[in-house]
Amino acid sequence: MISELSQSAMRVQEYLAARGHALRVVELADSTRTAADAAKAIGCEVAQIVKSLVFRAKDSGRPVLVVASGVNRVDEAKVAALLGEPVGKADAAFVRECTGFAIGGVPPVGHAEQIVTIMDEDLQQYVEIWAAAGTPHAVFRLTPDILRELAEPIVARIAQD
Repeated sequence: MISELSQSAMRVQEYLAARGHALRVVELADSTRTAADAAKAIGCEVAQIVKSLVFRAKDSGRPVLVVASGVNRVDEAKVAALLGEPVGKADAAFVRECTGFAIGGVPPVGHAEQIVTIMDEDLQQYVEIWAAAGTPHAVFRLTPDILRELAEPIVARIAQD
């Protein structure tokens, strides 16, 4: 574990603290860029890893953040049905512009702009979950209830069947 947080991870830590949560961001020596990498570095199940995926609504151009379990693939058609317009994966520049973070370190909260967030209902079955915290090495542990409180997401079944 790295004792001093990077600037991006510190932004996430400050966001959490400003909202009254004593959640602790940690930076690990091993990469947490993918759900499998994160689970290995943390020592938890891949299913407990929160994937934060940014999509771009094709008609309006607005960003959409989808948070899902690390073992699930997101069904873009289900996301589109919730939004009322088709979506596509966002490119790296768009992700950084709207979240303030690079792909591989996008947290589920604390973004540069307000983003519509959709949370896969599958995450609610876990006692604790782990999310990226601003860099490909930073994570924080939380509960599904805290994630819902902070992100104010639309909760729905969005995993592929």
